[in-house]
Amino acid sequence: METIILSASSDSSVKRAAQVIRSGGLVAFPTETVYGLGGNGLMADAASRIYAAKGRPSDNPLILHLQDPMEAERYCYINPLYYTLAAAFMPGPLTVIMPKKPIVPDTVTGGLDTVAVRVPSDPVARRFLKECGVPVAAPSANISGRPSPTRVEHVIEDLSGRIDMILCGDECEIGLESTIVKLDGEHLTLLRPGAITPQMLESVFPSVQIDDCSMRPIGKDEKPAAPGMKYRHYAPRAKVIVLDGESDAVLRFQQNAARDDTVGILCIDTHLAQIEGKHVYSLGKDPSQMAKNLFAALRSFDSHAEIQTIYAVMPPKDGIGMAVHNRLMKAAGFSVLKL
Repeated sequence: METIILSASSDSSVKRAAQVIRSGGLVAFPTETVYGLGGNGLMADAASRIYAAKGRPSDNPLILHLQDPMEAERYCYINPLYYTLAAAFMPGPLTVIMPKKPIVPDTVTGGLDTVAVRVPSDPVARRFLKECGVPVAAPSANISGRPSPTRVEHVIEDLSGRIDMILCGDECEIGLESTIVKLDGEHLTLLRPGAITPQMLESVFPSVQIDDCSMRPIGKDEKPAAPGMKYRHYAPRAKVIVLDGESDAVLRFQQNAARDDTVGILCIDTHLAQIEGKHVYSLGKDPSQMAKNLFAALRSFDSHAEIQTIYAVMPPKDGIGMAVHNRLMKAAGFSVLKL
């Protein structure tokens, strides 16, 4: 398959991409979180094509991307709490799971009776969704299991020749996938951390439960309630090991490990100048920078075939740091070395 690559800055390109979606094709497009791989969310075959293009397990549900929060009423049985969340955080990096209506194909939801919806804030994504005129089912635009794409070159590397079209935009603003919450009666459960933090959710909803699956491996017989919960995700080709210890101990370990050319080092910004080695990358100086840099940093190691092991600093767990910690632990398959 030839993949057409177009600039998202052109209105004609966006219109052309929307036509591809309406006809059942697949288009990668930028959002504020990561690049998404979109298909018509009302066409079962389009969802099946997404799974095939990504090599994604079909029980891993997709997210319906909408242009306006109120469109969710067409596809979900709305919980009143949804309107509170929508007023506070939409458009933005929040996904809400609610019971689905029959109009949504089972292939989109991984066979679940619920569906995930979100309204992106990225201007290109909003123009694109408006032109589509249908909900766009979209996971991240990468080969399943690989680090999510935050730059268009990541999408081209993974999916060129597998999908119909790529809309080229800027580097994604946030760099991590959306926060996912599930509404059940008066209960709100956080299933996947993201830029909308537990503290932010608690500002509008006083009781937020955090599902322990966001911070542990999910069993092979457990059915994932949300995208990204069950399978190995975000991983480069080399084995990732997260270092758990005091800052000085982590620095000394990484300084020694960096002497080996088969080792990659993912450190904090203040340690970068103190570590001499061939493959040393900084996550950044604060959790927001870490979020934006994580996936690009993990992908950078793949360009060096000799790297067999990556030793990564343990991110903080507060604020958006919780989301960085979640993604890095999944990339490592929850492999932690205590120092």
